[in-house]
Amino acid sequence: MKRAQTAGACPCGGSDYAACCGRFHEGALPDTAEQLMRSRYSAYALGLMEYVHLTWHPGTRPALAELRNDAVTKWLGLEVKRHAATGDDESIVEFVARSKSGGRAQRLHEVSRFAREGGQWFYVDGSFPEDEK
Repeated sequence: MKRAQTAGACPCGGSDYAACCGRFHEGALPDTAEQLMRSRYSAYALGLMEYVHLTWHPGTRPALAELRNDAVTKWLGLEVKRHAATGDDESIVEFVARSKSGGRAQRLHEVSRFAREGGQWFYVDGSFPEDEK
């Protein structure tokens, strides 16, 4: 299993990992759905699949073993397109993430739904705008 980096730029695009997503990987709770989404992207990039699993809503969460299969993907960059509240404890985050798997470049464009329960944000699910055309 990969370990979190402790210095340098954050995989999500932040200038300092420790001040950006590192603090969430160490146990701090994100204040916004966008912060959670960025920290989840960074967790994927760093192979921190337990973090991805714990921040997935229990009602839609896959088995941890399924997530570990995603750890072979090399994540190359993240662009957040928008973040909007859809209710008091609900938000969406639209993003594009670039990756490489099996030597093939890929682009993931997703509109993710997030819910806050007990003061903690969780990823619920997502849709793919390209699929809706």
